Amino acid sequence: MVTSPGYGRDRRYRLRENPELSVGAATVVGMGNSSSEHVDVPAYLARLGVEHEPPSLGALFRLHTAHVERVPYEDLEVQLGRVTSLDPAVSFDRIAAGRGGYCYHLNGAFSVLLKALGYQVTRHPGGVQGHGETAGIHLNHLPLTVTGLPEAPDVGWLVDVGLGDGIHEPLPLREGEYKQGPLVFRLRASEITPGGWRFDHDPQGSFDGMDFAPETAVMSDFTEKHVELSTAETSGFVRTLVLQRRDADGVDSLRALTLSRLPGVKTVLESPADWWTAIEDVFGVPRGEFTGDEQDTLWRQAVSQHESHVAEGSEVLPSA
Repeated sequence: MVTSPGYGRDRRYRLRENPELSVGAATVVGMGNSSSEHVDVPAYLARLGVEHEPPSLGALFRLHTAHVERVPYEDLEVQLGRVTSLDPAVSFDRIAAGRGGYCYHLNGAFSVLLKALGYQVTRHPGGVQGHGETAGIHLNHLPLTVTGLPEAPDVGWLVDVGLGDGIHEPLPLREGEYKQGPLVFRLRASEITPGGWRFDHDPQGSFDGMDFAPETAVMSDFTEKHVELSTAETSGFVRTLVLQRRDADGVDSLRALTLSRLPGVKTVLESPADWWTAIEDVFGVPRGEFTGDEQDTLWRQAVSQHESHVAEGSEVLPSA
């Protein structure tokens, strides 16, 4: 039983009975479980640049590292005022075609891929804790676990390609510290949900940590929170245009106009040409995915956000 805030049996049943939620001018329809069992696995693997191979620990690591290196964590659709589908099959096709997303899209699609490849994968209700926020299963995050690998059938693995500047490789579900490039993470038993796990981020990271419950989640559990994150004025995704990409040596991030490398330096991209070049070359999002008007809108949003952040003396990164 989950005892932390933000997740309850009554809420799950309410969302299952009401899959269509309306918030202001945005209406989200049919964002429940995957509507299709048929996905183009070769296209997705081609996007990741990996070969089809049977389930194994090594293959899982190759899939995970390729995903965080090639598929960006990004909120460009939110910046354009769109509430995207939570259907993992839709996210799967979108990513295979060259885009990214945030945790619901990235881990939703990745779970479909892993299942199609023969892995035992489970979606969980989770909660990312931003700096200065309270820990809880707020449903602002969808983590995955994988079990039953042939080399270690009794060991579970945290698999999460939707944490932005989080893990590069899967982590075994064992308490301890894990160093990946310049970042050091810690896994421990969650203090807020019995039987769950707590991921403590490196102090250099964009959030404090993430807790997840042992229960299995369905995509409709996240519908209400997804709408909030996509539309609410208080949402980090609404306030700040963000792209992130992880590799073995660090993290690339773009917040509004500020391109940064961890470890490394920050650069303000002052022209739309430089800004779009970074989006294409660093994060792999094709400029041609957007119309001319959409490109102009995104650039103006980034400029406005940068000016506001400079005036406030801060930069806000979404915590989901």
